[in-house]
Amino acid sequence: MTLSDHDKELIVKVWKKISPKAAQIGGDALARLVVVFPQTKIYFSHFADLSPSSPQIKAHGAKVLGAIGEAVRGIDNVSVSLSKLSELHAYNLRVDPVNFKLLAHTLLVSLSATLGAEFTPEIHLAWDKFLAVIAAVLSEKYR
Repeated sequence: MTLSDHDKELIVKVWKKISPKAAQIGGDALARLVVVFPQTKIYFSHFADLSPSSPQIKAHGAKVLGAIGEAVRGIDNVSVSLSKLSELHAYNLRVDPVNFKLLAHTLLVSLSATLGAEFTPEIHLAWDKFLAVIAAVLSEKYR
């Protein structure tokens, strides 16, 4: 999927707005992931608590949004920006690539919940495309 210049502008604009809340949004998205898609809990079996209020879930969610921030900063070459993360998930963590799409879905829900009416259909589409790019990049090493 290719991002247009307008998509990139919208993504960067929204990122500037949400980056101060990135840890909160990431924690919310990851909590939603393990609740709505319980099969993903297998990747977090080393966490003592998988509840939505878990400090470990919130901390890992913050890491996830940190990686999204890296992708935003390298939006013209997301593949390079997330190369090491792709290798980690493919070779060490062995995360099933379908889970990147599931996380993208919960991130969209969390963004919508955070931004409310500001999360217009146009912004939703841009972020959906961007998260699809990220999911594809994170799946690259599996091929």
